[in-house]
Order: sequence, then structure tokens, then C-alpha cells
Amino acid sequence: MKGFTDFIREQGVIGLAVGFILGGAVSRVVSALVTDIINPILGILLGTASGLKEASISLGSAKILYGDLISVVIDFIIIALVVYYGVKAIGLDKLDKKKA
Repeated sequence: MKGFTDFIREQGVIGLAVGFILGGAVSRVVSALVTDIINPILGILLGTASGLKEASISLGSAKILYGDLISVVIDFIIIALVVYYGVKAIGLDKLDKKKA
């Protein structure tokens, strides 16, 4: 059992599991925040009344929807920050044993 415990601690499995679980749990909250609050504000600033996801540039007959990309990037950044600072605040980053 000691070998198994050392393997888990040395390989960062705990950190990976925590990141995966927290990322999944926080993802829906952050998506709602971005979709319902941040995107409409950015949409107004960019001049698209229908929201950020509908922001686009027309080039001839093509329509480039850049607003959706911005929305997904904002989601990712906020989720990454929440998970990082959440793990730091709880102290779970100290559970992984450092390799010698």
C-alpha cells in the first residue's frame, strides 16, 4: 500500500483529480456568469445589441463570428483562475510530494 500511496503523491494524481473535479463543478457557474453578465456588457461596448456571441465581421458573403471565440476564451480564463486560486486557498497544492 505504501508504494501505491507514493505513486499517487509523486505523479501528481491528486492535483489532477482536484483540477478535474473543480473544473467541472465551476464550469457551469462561470459559463452562466460569462453568458448572462459579461457577454451582454461586451456586446454593448462592441455595438452588437444581440450579445457578444452574435458579434461578427462580414467579408463579402462570409460572416466571421469572432464573438463566440471571445466568449469561450473568457470562460477558459475565468475557470482557470478560479481553479488555481481555489486549490491554493484550500492548500491542496501541498498534498503532492515533490520528487527528489
